Parts: sequence; structure tokens; C-alpha cells
Amino acid sequence: MCLIAFALGQNPHFPLVVAANRDEFFRRPTAAMDWWTTDSGTRVLAGRDLLSGGTWLAVNAKGEVSAVTNVREGTPETGRISRGELPLRALTESREQLEGYLLDKADQFSGFNLVRLSTESGWYFSNRDAHPGRHVHRGVYGLSNHLLQTPWPKLLRLRESAGEIIGARRPERRKAAQRPDSPASGQHAGTGPPAARHRRWTGDRAFPVIALYRRDRLWHPGNHRGDRLCSGRNPGDRTELGPGRRTR
Repeated sequence: MCLIAFALGQNPHFPLVVAANRDEFFRRPTAAMDWWTTDSGTRVLAGRDLLSGGTWLAVNAKGEVSAVTNVREGTPETGRISRGELPLRALTESREQLEGYLLDKADQFSGFNLVRLSTESGWYFSNRDAHPGRHVHRGVYGLSNHLLQTPWPKLLRLRESAGEIIGARRPERRKAAQRPDSPASGQHAGTGPPAARHRRWTGDRAFPVIALYRRDRLWHPGNHRGDRLCSGRNPGDRTELGPGRRTR
């Protein structure tokens, strides 16, 4: 099950935080997250699906983030267009252009959820939503293989934990967050390492964590100072976000 948690405007130091995993077949060929140029000429930091093309999560030089998840359905019918192109389109087209394209081509994709996020706001579209194309405002959100904010137990736990951890970085809560017995520390039941998987063929392929720090920096584990966002002129000169932990 793919999971995405994101928080908008929940911390003055981190206006946008995104945490995600990708649950995928191990045999599916994949390139690790790195800077590369899309067919439209946009530089993105993203992994790459080497089978169908595209990606599942991407960041551009402005710090905008886009991600897609599949909608779990009874019929494994393959769409005529790969969903992997959607995060790339989301970072290169205006909302109006993108929404028009998705409404026109919705039946050519298998079920999907798409989010596009910035430090100020977000936008969500699903071709399985009765009212596709929704603005996302301040708050903590969870997305998996059904619609945004579906009250699945795993998503509810994820949103609660993400909200507590992100809130713990507020200056007034830092001391409380440092206490192991404090709920703000994130060290209570339900936020520890995931249970061992017993499935042989699929599993978590990557765990990227992205945080926009004071509007001009990207934060990731291993670099607590944060990397300054590129101006967009030559973002490939240095890596600004690690690919996260890969398992196999």
C-alpha cells in the first residue's frame, strides 16, 4: 500500500512537509531519485519508472512537489496512458491546463490520485472522485490507494503521528518533544518501525521525506541545516534531496 502524508502551514519553520513510501514489485525496474530533465525540458528531482516511464513523486527547482498513487480497484485494467506522466505534468503545466487535460483524458488512465503542493497551497485530483479538482488548504492530510482523507485506520494513524511530529518542531513544543515519554516526541505506540513484511514479491521501495524550510530550503534526514533551493538555472550541479531508504 502506497502512503503519503503531507502538512501545509502547520509549522512556521516548515511550511510544507511531505513523507511518502512507494509499495511496488521488486522486479519492476526503477532508477533512484536524481535530477533529470523531462521531455518538456523541466528539471526535476525524482525517481524514474524504467518500465512505463514517468515517476511517482517529483520536486522541481522551485520546491513544488507532486505525487501520484494508484486507486485500488477490483479490475486490474491497464489504462492507455501511464499514470507516471502525471507528477511531471503537474510541475510543468498551470492548474487550468492540467485540470482540462485530466478531465478530457480521465477515462484513459487507470484509477489515480494526484496532488500538487507548494508552501502556500495544494491541489488534488482523482479520476475516481465525484467532484475532481479540489483545492487543498492548511492542514495535515493522508493519501493512499483511495480518495484523499479516506478514514482507513492506517491513514488515520499516519495523519495523527505526522501532525504530532511536525507540531513538535514548533519552538514552544521543542522541550516537550525531547522527552521520550511525551506524545509530541513521536515515540509512543504506533510510530515505531513498520512490522516485518511477509510478502515475497512486493514491498516498500523508497521512503522519501521532503520539507520546505523557511521557503527557500529543502530539508531531509542527514542534513539538518537544509539545502538551499536552486534558482533553476542549473539544479543538476548538486543533489538537494536524498532518495530515502531503499529496501529489497
